[in-house]
Amino acid sequence: MYKAHVSEGKRKEVQEIKELVKKYKLIGIVDMTNLPALQLQRIKQQLKDIVLKFTKKRLIKIAFDQLKDEKKEIVNLKEKLQGMPALLFTNDDAFELAKLINRNKSNAPAKPGQIAPFDLVITAGPTNFMAGPMIGELGALGLKTKVEGGKISIIDDKVLVREGDVINAKQADLLAKVGIEPMKIGLNLLYTYKDGEVLSKDILFIDEELYINNLKIASREAVALALEIGYVVKDTAE
Repeated sequence: MYKAHVSEGKRKEVQEIKELVKKYKLIGIVDMTNLPALQLQRIKQQLKDIVLKFTKKRLIKIAFDQLKDEKKEIVNLKEKLQGMPALLFTNDDAFELAKLINRNKSNAPAKPGQIAPFDLVITAGPTNFMAGPMIGELGALGLKTKVEGGKISIIDDKVLVREGDVINAKQADLLAKVGIEPMKIGLNLLYTYKDGEVLSKDILFIDEELYINNLKIASREAVALALEIGYVVKDTAE
């Protein structure tokens, strides 16, 4: 029977992944798609206590398979590998890690085909554009303009791209010209794994202020309800 040859280099890669999984408390799965090399170097310098491991998706899956008897539910991570996956290893708390990654993201110009992360607005006021063909370009994108002192001025605020919509080439060009950099570049943390628990990015990247405000509202409403029904506890006794 034919047996596929596995190179020594690949065996070492799998072994290194397994050793890192055993050494660190927390594993993160990140997608490196569209992350510029320069930005990656800056991130690696800033995240000094975090290990980033880049290798082939197939080798990561092999390592997870070999660890399934030692690490609870780790094989479930195989289906979480997306895009150009890499592994992140740390002993930090998952939420602290998410905050650290957010702090180390930087603004970048939008590219055609990207999704607007929020409403992209061209605000009313003077611009540095000289009167000329640029008037037609702005008009084609729905902006009302006038000429003041030989330069173009925007008459009204204009939502150029709605949140969630795809940014086209002309919109991306205008955003760059007016200095709007709506995209955030950094590590795209998708999931974390610790002791069999997998947390997704929608859980990790919570709005702390909103969460605390919701707790305050819940507390006030609970006290109001207790007062209404005459339920005596420490908070309602007075």
